[in-house]
Amino acid sequence: MSRHWGDGTRSVRAGEDAPVPGVPLRPSPVFAAPYHLGDRPPRAEGADAYARTEHPTLRVLEAAIGELDGGRCLSFATGMAAISAAVLAVARAGDRVVLPSDGYYTTRLLAGDELERFGVRVEYVPTPEIGAVAARGDLEGAALVMLETPSNPQLDVCDVAAVARATRAAGAVLAVDNTTATPLGQRPLELGADLTVGSDTKALTGHSDLLLGHVSTTDDELYARLRSFRDHTGGTPGPFEAWLGHRSMSTLDLRLARQAATAAAVADLLAEHPAVSGVRWPWRPGDPSHELAARQMLRPNGVVSAELPDAAAVARVLAASRLWTAATSFGGVHSTVDRRAQWGGDAVPEGFVRLSCGIEDTADLVADLSAALDAALG
Repeated sequence: MSRHWGDGTRSVRAGEDAPVPGVPLRPSPVFAAPYHLGDRPPRAEGADAYARTEHPTLRVLEAAIGELDGGRCLSFATGMAAISAAVLAVARAGDRVVLPSDGYYTTRLLAGDELERFGVRVEYVPTPEIGAVAARGDLEGAALVMLETPSNPQLDVCDVAAVARATRAAGAVLAVDNTTATPLGQRPLELGADLTVGSDTKALTGHSDLLLGHVSTTDDELYARLRSFRDHTGGTPGPFEAWLGHRSMSTLDLRLARQAATAAAVADLLAEHPAVSGVRWPWRPGDPSHELAARQMLRPNGVVSAELPDAAAVARVLAASRLWTAATSFGGVHSTVDRRAQWGGDAVPEGFVRLSCGIEDTADLVADLSAALDAALG
């Protein structure tokens, strides 16, 4: 697929083979676990043998995501399975791993509940500070550094290229959780990262109806380690999920465009409301991450964060809204509000919310949210 094509073309065409007369326009899912072996050795000449380790539908999805990421992709059953593989395929007992203190909280649960049990030393650095930590040479001795940029849920951005130079000098592997940005919004591998990780449950597939994750890399040795880890631990997604994920990716460009347009309007609305504070959207002029996001990222997305007075205020706004729904996750076609403090794990105030803008009409979403804010907060 030509890298010079636009995002819409790449989203639709990624993972496709050359057209063959009589072959379906879109590949159908192959529902099989074992395959006929015949009298040949297993996997001879690349033949499929068992779906945990090789599967045609999975290869189509991986080819598509890999084309967007700019590397070789391995798909996983969930985003956390992908993150776990990225960490555990690299780190060994006694190794030092550096994680974002303000990133996805389940990644930190993985570290506290599992990595430390295996003797991996974990350190946490806030996303806005990792650049300074790298510049001081404090990443020396680390086996793995993971970034999440923009961070979830506070939407801070860090300089991937600068951290990549420091990790390369330190001999560490750099992994970037690219879930919030998506492969259309940011390509960490081109910025120097060794691995890019994504929870494809969210914006990449974008319909809130499946769980998926992936890791991509341009490093053959890392790819082999990740592939071995996945095959041995069994984190492979099923064929229907893989097919559904590939189908859903086709509209990524269209969805991101509508979501970003809505996010810009929602961020302005929230910033102007006297009862709302701490509005964050990295592409809004004046945001602490705006300059870096504009330089590093390729396009905006539809996630906005802000702080309402308290938990009760969030509940009143949701009760007054007809289009904004209380739900976790983000990047889907429905517009949602998630009060992050209710889950624990994030150092945010009780009224902190992450708004995920869907693909409903922007004017409708803004009018509905404005009316709900006025009704609930005055």
